[in-house]
Amino acid sequence: QVTLVESGGGLVQAGGSLRLSCAASGGILSVYGMGWFRQAPGKEREFVAAISRTDSNTDYLDSVKGRFTISRDNAKNTVYLQMNSLKPEDTAVYYCAAQFITRATMIPGRSSRAYDYWGQGTQVTVSS
Repeated sequence: QVTLVESGGGLVQAGGSLRLSCAASGGILSVYGMGWFRQAPGKEREFVAAISRTDSNTDYLDSVKGRFTISRDNAKNTVYLQMNSLKPEDTAVYYCAAQFITRATMIPGRSSRAYDYWGQGTQVTVSS
């Protein structure tokens, strides 16, 4: 059983930056592809970014490309989401998720149903 704990959320002005962290315990993070999702009030949870086990391949939602960067440090059992040039429409609860993958270079999918473990979420609020 893997436990994921997000941190780093908060209130920031438009144009600002935040770095989210997702710390894993109870398992070895390096066997999981990782994803970040977000859910705004009244909206469905949506895919934001994903990274393969080896940090070699990534995938991003079009609206965050060039602004967000997903990375991981398997030695620290931690995944990050660096968010720059934040916009009010980025306001949401951000969740990290883990998907068990056998191929090290395979990027996890964009469907939330494909993930095995989820964190509790961290709130990101961007003011205009």
